[in-house]
Amino acid sequence: MKLVDQFASGLDSPICLTWELTFACNLSCVHCLSASGRRDPRELTTEQCRAVVDELQRMQVFYVNLGGGEPTVRPDFWELVAYAVDHQVGVKFSTNGIRITPERARWLAATDYVDVQLSLDGASAEVNDAVRGPGSYDAAIRAMDHLADAGLRGFKISVVMTRENVDQLDDFAALAARYEAQLRITRLRPSGRAVDVWDRLHPTAEQQWQLYQWLLAHGEQVLTGDSFFHLNAYGDGPLPGLNMCGAGRVVALIDPVGDVYACPFVIHDRFRAGNVLDPGGFAAVWRESELFRQLRGPQSGGACQSCSAFDACRGGCMAAKFFTGLPLDGPDPECVRGHGEPALVGAGAVPRPSVDHSRKPVPVRLGRRGDAATAPDRACDTSPLAGLTLPTGLG
Repeated sequence: MKLVDQFASGLDSPICLTWELTFACNLSCVHCLSASGRRDPRELTTEQCRAVVDELQRMQVFYVNLGGGEPTVRPDFWELVAYAVDHQVGVKFSTNGIRITPERARWLAATDYVDVQLSLDGASAEVNDAVRGPGSYDAAIRAMDHLADAGLRGFKISVVMTRENVDQLDDFAALAARYEAQLRITRLRPSGRAVDVWDRLHPTAEQQWQLYQWLLAHGEQVLTGDSFFHLNAYGDGPLPGLNMCGAGRVVALIDPVGDVYACPFVIHDRFRAGNVLDPGGFAAVWRESELFRQLRGPQSGGACQSCSAFDACRGGCMAAKFFTGLPLDGPDPECVRGHGEPALVGAGAVPRPSVDHSRKPVPVRLGRRGDAATAPDRACDTSPLAGLTLPTGLG
């Protein structure tokens, strides 16, 4: 049996588990997949998070991707990272860099089994800040400087590919080389707030071809998270990766309140499989939920099965279809054989994300408060930054 066929029927534990610790964020990125901003007063407590880590250890989950929101604004973030590592669960966390201080960078450089992933969506401030907000480029570069000064090599620079930054691929690669980091690029999906900007920001057909050719030339040195398997339909050569949708098979998401979804890009009630606080915890959701059982069963390729490129692209991304109103057995909206555009003309209503913690920018002042955040005054405090002051321009 091919490895991809074995993965298609699911595994005892996920290979790629994303855990969003909080919806709180100091930025308001226009393409935020979880529509983050304000913290949810129901988010898991420190003890509940520790219990989840204990369960992941029992399930022999090799590592977990911690995100948000901005996970580092949780007052217990570093404590939870240390707890996971101490319990044989490696950590990769995504951050905009705002709390990567020189002291914290040195701690990270001295800590095993922790991988840092800095989000940057433009190789210049002009391109990046139009998507992620004023000052976010400088904050990310400052964090890279701190990590480099601490001697940490191999951290990730994570880029969501948009119509505005495809031409900057070589610049991103040069930036990664400068810091001895690794470039990671992922696909823009119409999830979360990106539902509203996908039409404007997703790469054009010409840029899809440009991206495919670039990945053929550089893909062995670049991480993609298996984001671009739909491009394999071009047929010039396969891209590195599993070439399959891993939702509910090898991929899952735990959100800040403990809800478990099939994929980080389908935060919608239709793809909610359960909650880690339910009887049996995450293991029961992963191994016994009806949704995951269905996703691990044979899938209909619909009309795509008659396409000569079906074995190469497998019909594309489930999330991209769902949030553009296309049927799950229909073509990918960015189908490189041209089947996506006519399908979009007859698409149904575009679903809205089931959760939205977006907010207007919160004004903040320049200041110093050490390395620890202060908990909100009340559980229902709508500011994700209660007690935390940030550099100018990062509100």
